[in-house]
Amino acid sequence: MFGLEALTGSTRAVATVGLVLVEAIILYLGYGALSQTVGSAVIDTIVGDHQ
Repeated sequence: MFGLEALTGSTRAVATVGLVLVEAIILYLGYGALSQTVGSAVIDTIVGDHQ
């Protein structure tokens, strides 16, 4: 998919770790943005605070 099949040994391991790290950062930022966008509305709905 990303061409990792062509890499060998340590290079392949470093590329895999790098891709996992990039994926983790993207998910962290995405969930953080989602949490800030709708977090308070969800908490208000669960608690029942309708002001």
